[in-house]
Amino acid sequence: MLDAIKPLLDSDLINEETRTQIEEAWASKLVESKEQVRVELREEFAQRYEHDKSVMVEALDRMVTENLTTELAEFAEEKKQLSEDRAKFVGRMKTVTETFDKFLVKQLAEEINELNADRQAQVEHVAKLEEFITAQLAEEISDFQQDRQDVVETKVRLVKEARGQFKTLKQKFIETSATLVKESVAKHLKAEITQLREDIGTAKENTFGRKVFESIAAEFSASYLNENQEIKDLKKSLESKEAKLTEAQVAIAEKDQLVESKVKEINMITETTQRKEVMNNLLKPLNKDKGAVMRDLLESVQTSKLQAAYDRYLPVVLDGKAAPKAEKQMVAESRKVVTGDKEVKHQNTKSDDTNVIELRKLAGLK
Repeated sequence: MLDAIKPLLDSDLINEETRTQIEEAWASKLVESKEQVRVELREEFAQRYEHDKSVMVEALDRMVTENLTTELAEFAEEKKQLSEDRAKFVGRMKTVTETFDKFLVKQLAEEINELNADRQAQVEHVAKLEEFITAQLAEEISDFQQDRQDVVETKVRLVKEARGQFKTLKQKFIETSATLVKESVAKHLKAEITQLREDIGTAKENTFGRKVFESIAAEFSASYLNENQEIKDLKKSLESKEAKLTEAQVAIAEKDQLVESKVKEINMITETTQRKEVMNNLLKPLNKDKGAVMRDLLESVQTSKLQAAYDRYLPVVLDGKAAPKAEKQMVAESRKVVTGDKEVKHQNTKSDDTNVIELRKLAGLK
């Protein structure tokens, strides 16, 4: 419409004010028309919306009602079917449970019977094993005792043979040693006596010369050295004191060594005396030959183990004969007299054993 009157507005027929008024009137009328059209369209759309809404609600209500009825019917049918299936399942499970209980009881009874049988068999096997081990152990112990007895018999036989051979060697060694010692002593004694005579002559000559020199030196000192006599006396006194002090220290050291050696000797003598007493008590029931064999066997045994070794060697030494039991003897209290530096001499009851020990020491044997 504005395009239709635009040539009129552009012409010079109307002035500017009129043109402005026409445009304003036209614009306002156009706005009113648009508003009216908008209101009409809104009312039309509202009516259409209400109509469509009512139609849709009715259709949805009808559809929900139909579907819900169908679903409820199906749900009721399924619930009924589920109840029936549950009843059938309970019955079936009851039957299966009874069957399983019977099977389980049967299997448990069989397993318990097998377990009892296995346990009984195990007990029998253990008893057989114990019998076998006992038999084998008894056999091994018997063999061990036999071997031990053989070792003891062999040792005793070797000691007897060695004692016989040692007697021969002892006699031969004594004869040879006596000859050699006699010749050596005679030779060395002659040389020592000759040397002693020469030393005595030389000592006499030295003594005579020293006496002459001392007399001359004393006379010379008295005549020419009187002014230094006091100094010399002091020096001599000092030297004598120092010499005495040195001698005293040496004497003290020697006394300490002597005391230690005496203590060692006393301990050794005490131990030796105790061992001899025990040996004498053990060897008293035996005769001379068997006592000598037993003494050689017990020589390397400690004092505390003499009784056990004696009991072990006794049957073999006696060749299977029972030895009479040694009577218990009261050990008398031994008294020792201390005599300073004097050595206490102990009398040996058997000189042969002493000679044997001395000969072994001379030969370098233990």
